[in-house]
Amino acid sequence: MIGTAKGLFLARRDRVGDAWQISVPHFPMTAVYAVGIDQRDGATPRLLAGIDSSHFGPSVAVSDDLGGCWREPEEAPVAFPKDTETTLTRVWALQPGPASEPGVVWAGSQPSALFRSTNGGSSFELVRALWDHPHRPQWGAGFGGQAIHTILPHPTDPQRVVVAMSTGGVYRTTDGGATWAPGNTGIKAYFMPDQFPEFGQCVHKVTRDAGDPERLYAQNHHGVYRSDDDGQTWQSIADGLPSDFGFPIVAHPRRPGTIWNFPLQADSSRFPVDNKCQVFRSDDAGKTWQAQSYGLPTAPFYATVLRDAMCVDNADPVGVYFGSRTGEVFASADEGESWAQVAAHLPDVLCLRAVAL
Repeated sequence: MIGTAKGLFLARRDRVGDAWQISVPHFPMTAVYAVGIDQRDGATPRLLAGIDSSHFGPSVAVSDDLGGCWREPEEAPVAFPKDTETTLTRVWALQPGPASEPGVVWAGSQPSALFRSTNGGSSFELVRALWDHPHRPQWGAGFGGQAIHTILPHPTDPQRVVVAMSTGGVYRTTDGGATWAPGNTGIKAYFMPDQFPEFGQCVHKVTRDAGDPERLYAQNHHGVYRSDDDGQTWQSIADGLPSDFGFPIVAHPRRPGTIWNFPLQADSSRFPVDNKCQVFRSDDAGKTWQAQSYGLPTAPFYATVLRDAMCVDNADPVGVYFGSRTGEVFASADEGESWAQVAAHLPDVLCLRAVAL
């Protein structure tokens, strides 16, 4: 699933080495900021797309036949209650819940709010405890807006969920969403008077280590971090990277300690380091990093990779994917050792998700 500024594209191939077949755009001329793949029922996965029509407004569409047809409810599936006096700008994140909650899908929005569905993403309700949190009036906006962009349900404890937003930082619940606490200890906010505040950090993306679910990794607005206690405290793992600025960070779906990152020069110079198209991988939870660029474009390469424009699939070996703001998508079928182009000349790539069936 390739969400772009002008629609959703689906890329398919039968086996590694085959050419990718790229669909025509679904929801053409509609920005797709969030996509999700729900495999929990063991059959054909449900596809979810957070679409942002300039005419009809934001919505969520679902498909149960791999994009053959899509369904949208007549009523807006994600909407703020009237008493909030707030209007939804867009859906930024769609995340299926754990296997123990087969109907649960989470949505993160702009402005920063969390929504929960119990019917597979057909309709959502606002999580009031986070919306009513006393910190919310002080949450700021990043360059791309104020939004919850990361939702990480704990794989074995449905009472525990971690979310991240720009700006505001990381928040955690351990009681199913009844209460929320910030989890930013150790994450630096260099742009604030107190550079290690309780909240207010501009976290760009957080991912969970599937082999060790208590371990999280974060790409911050300058800073790359690891938490070994489910987001309560963080330590820097930026040493060994050419830069600590960037947007995406993704983790191996099975092997502990393996993560990928796409560094940029700095917040004031959002080009790849040395103008090279390079992915960096760590196999030891961020202690060391290795550049992976075989098969990627040679320098100069100037495009940015956004926070949700990088992902992994569930294959063995794991496939790694990323897309650029210049409409190129690249894939590695061998965990980043080599790369090939999936698509080119697409609109601005906003988000990616992939699955092996």
